[in-house]
Amino acid sequence: MNKDIKVTMMGLGYIGLPTAALIASQKIQVTGVDINAQVIETVNKGEIHIIEPDLEGLVKYTVEKGYLRARLDVVASDVYLIAVPTPFKDNHVPDISYVQAAIQHIIPLLKAEDLVIIESTSPVGTTEKMLELIGHTRPEIVEQVHLAYCPERVLPGKIIYELERNDRVIGGINEVATQKAIEFYQLFVKGTLHKTNARTAEMCKLVENSSRDVNIAFANELSLICDKAAINVWELINLANRHPRVNILQPGPGVGGHCIAVDPWFIVHDFPKEAQMISQARNINNYKTEWVIEKVKNAALEFELNHQRKPLVACLGLTFKPNIDDLRESPAKYIADSLFQQGLNLLFVEPNIESYNEQPLTSPKEAIQKADLIVLLVAHQKFQTLKAQLLTTEARVLDFCGFTHQSK
Repeated sequence: MNKDIKVTMMGLGYIGLPTAALIASQKIQVTGVDINAQVIETVNKGEIHIIEPDLEGLVKYTVEKGYLRARLDVVASDVYLIAVPTPFKDNHVPDISYVQAAIQHIIPLLKAEDLVIIESTSPVGTTEKMLELIGHTRPEIVEQVHLAYCPERVLPGKIIYELERNDRVIGGINEVATQKAIEFYQLFVKGTLHKTNARTAEMCKLVENSSRDVNIAFANELSLICDKAAINVWELINLANRHPRVNILQPGPGVGGHCIAVDPWFIVHDFPKEAQMISQARNINNYKTEWVIEKVKNAALEFELNHQRKPLVACLGLTFKPNIDDLRESPAKYIADSLFQQGLNLLFVEPNIESYNEQPLTSPKEAIQKADLIVLLVAHQKFQTLKAQLLTTEARVLDFCGFTHQSK
């Protein structure tokens, strides 16, 4: 496949926009489609609506050179990439309605030899369902369209680097579709491209994040045990990891983000009897978040009994992981919101965003100076300069992310 093709990216979010910009940087014509008019306007000015290192310069360059443009409506192309959300509904039922809607928008434009690739995390069998959807509407074209699944596997904060260099798993609906997709990704991916079928590729993404969730659950369960046993869990893990074949992860206030907190439920929903460990890991990580809330409430009650007034509580960090602006499925955000709704006097501290709902944001330095209770939820790099202040403050510090235990 040569670069003289037209590509449409359905969805310009945390994955869609970086992927579209990376493809466009290879002098390939890319049209990004999104339902948010403000996103379209922002991108077409060469600007970005998310925080991600190296992305702004890449978008600015590709827009100015005319290789990337954004629109509200879909245009005919040779390759269509689907990078839209796949959340879950009540009872953790996977919601693939956004993927279906994206496919329905491109169906009228499909022609023979077009390549359609789903990148959105999806339950096993989704790619086959989308082929059926195309066949129902365009039976005359369905056998001439190549459909494949290729999940992203990137780390926020390093998305551009990892989109280009990470290995990719690519599974087509048949061998021809797989090969077509491989040829396309070879245009902009330096990592190794691994061939498989669509079902295996779909499950691969779910398994990768479920594995991480299980390992985090072990660390979080350890933190609960150590709290009850009066053991410093951070010291314990550091010592246990001295074993040459042990690598325990770090506990936290829960698990968030658009992948690890969501993807395991896709497996649990489809395989409820078999996915026992995966299901329990999800429950442990969700419980850890509720446990943190109770610990903070108890500390606040103790302060109130001792000082005859309610404490001022500073929640440091709202994003789902350090050094990003992403609040999706964030346990820190959930904790802060829950504490506020339950009547605690709260300071919201998040240096990576400019506004938060209708609540004012407090600077980290001011929050530490004013607060009676300091709740560390996310170990942002921007908090590093305040570590000495945190270690010497008269306020009570509740560290749920290991920030004060990190090596200097």
